[in-house]
Amino acid sequence: MRKNSLLPVLVTFGVAGAACVGAATLTVAQIEDRSVRVVREILAAEDLDWAEVEADGLQIDLRGTAPDEAERFRALTLAGQVVDGARVIDRMDVTTRDPIEAPRFTVELLRSDEGVSLIGLVPAEMDRLAFLEDIARNAVNTPITDLLQAAAFPAPENWNEALRFGVEAFALADKSKISIASDRVAVTTMAGDAEARANMERSLTRLAPGGVEVALDISIPRPVITPFLFRLSREEGTARLEACSAATETGRDQIIAAVQGLGIDDPICQLGLGVPSVAWPGAVSQAIEAMDEIETGTLTVTDLEIRLESGPATEDFGTHAAALRNDLPEEFTLTALQEDAAAVEPEAGPAEFTATRSPEGMVQIRGRAGDTLARSAVGSYGRALFGTEQVSLSLEQTQEVPAGWNPRLLAAMDALSLLNNGAVRVTPERISVSGVSGSEDASSQISRLFTGRLGDDAAYDVDVRYDERFDVELGLPSPEECVAQVNNILSTRQITFDPGSATIDPESRASVDAIAEILRKCDNIPMEVGGYTDSQGREEMNRDLSQQRAEAVLGALLARRVPVGDLVANGYGEENPIADNDTAEGREANRRIEFALLRPQEDTENTEAAEVEPAE
Repeated sequence: MRKNSLLPVLVTFGVAGAACVGAATLTVAQIEDRSVRVVREILAAEDLDWAEVEADGLQIDLRGTAPDEAERFRALTLAGQVVDGARVIDRMDVTTRDPIEAPRFTVELLRSDEGVSLIGLVPAEMDRLAFLEDIARNAVNTPITDLLQAAAFPAPENWNEALRFGVEAFALADKSKISIASDRVAVTTMAGDAEARANMERSLTRLAPGGVEVALDISIPRPVITPFLFRLSREEGTARLEACSAATETGRDQIIAAVQGLGIDDPICQLGLGVPSVAWPGAVSQAIEAMDEIETGTLTVTDLEIRLESGPATEDFGTHAAALRNDLPEEFTLTALQEDAAAVEPEAGPAEFTATRSPEGMVQIRGRAGDTLARSAVGSYGRALFGTEQVSLSLEQTQEVPAGWNPRLLAAMDALSLLNNGAVRVTPERISVSGVSGSEDASSQISRLFTGRLGDDAAYDVDVRYDERFDVELGLPSPEECVAQVNNILSTRQITFDPGSATIDPESRASVDAIAEILRKCDNIPMEVGGYTDSQGREEMNRDLSQQRAEAVLGALLARRVPVGDLVANGYGEENPIADNDTAEGREANRRIEFALLRPQEDTENTEAAEVEPAE
């Protein structure tokens, strides 16, 4: 009986336990759902849509891929604000970032009288001590400020080569800014004159490493012009500018515009320091306008003194001079002179002096000097200017020379030294200079020379033509250098053709481009383009093929807008082999294009030969 009484109790407890378990399970499920819903809502409100929320019992699993660590931590923090942080399980990933890109390494080398500064970012592996020692060796007793920072990244390609070139450029430039990067080195500095700049450019170009762009900005300080001079002459209406100076580009443009009004094309006016008055351009322009009324005469402006000279045919010269005097700024003075038509010209005295300079540099000095001392002075001065071996002297020694004769001879010699070739002639009346110079302001230099040495009333004519081939600043190659540079390219990258034809191989276009670049600097230089073949095939056929190939090269150069008027194409076939025709390598070497310099006589002979019909 007792056992039967316990059964209801056990059943009651079993039912109650099951009810508790069910209630607990339901409660947990409700808590899970609520927690997941609340966490999702707060994450969505903060735009963390990438985060996934799942329940695992009373734990909350956060999954998904965060864009970065900060976002992952923010998601954890927000979830921990609505549920117990201990219940939040971090199962999130973080997006894999690309490797940090290496910075651009650069060095700025700044050099002045006060010292040297190094600024920039360099690789940590760089031997900075060795670099600083290289700088110190080229800047003895100069303070060096090292402001370089380092970064732990490998040095880029060509970094060491660019750095070495930067040090070499630093050694050549006293005051400079040198910007060094692995792919480019920029050099900004100054040179004393055009020749020094050309020499520096050649040196830096020669030292430039491959794979590194080199940018050169080498300026020349403006010269101090003394005296500040302008000189213009007219002969029966034809004007010639002999000297021109200006302090600013605006002033130069004003003067040039006035000069062009007299019919002078492409006038050259030198910029420089030392202008005596800010009113210089206006005063010179007013004086030039006055010359418009003078058919034959000379205008000379030296600092603040204006000298206006007219031939006898000018009508109302006094009126024109008075009008100019009234218009000039008060600091300028005007001297106006008109030749007397009734005056009788004195007969030219026998004294005469001539000095000529050939394109090859040979100088011949002829004419009359004064006493023994004067003759010796002229000879010594000429040898000092042009070189002992270059001077041929034939001077007549006599006391019958005009006053001031010998200073005029020395001034004329100085003027000749400014010409690449030309002549000076000295008579009792005037000094005449004519020739060619590689300096654009040679006429101005000569005029300043005569005015400074012989006075404002010195009578002289200057007719000097500028030729860019002699301009040191442009650095144009000589004829011999042109041919050597072209053949140097051909020695390493010969122009080749399709077999048996005159069609240039596409792989040879780079060689033609390089030759065209050189020839653009070699204008008016007569050259021969010679074509050659190997010995295979008939001789006549080879000669025709070589002629066609030489002409094809001319055509390719013409297509690249290279003037070919001074180039002559000649085919020589299998003549003049440079290698053995019995080997494949030798035959390949003999199939070639060569350039040769044509002397005037050779050019004439080649032209005549081309006109002669071949014998039957």
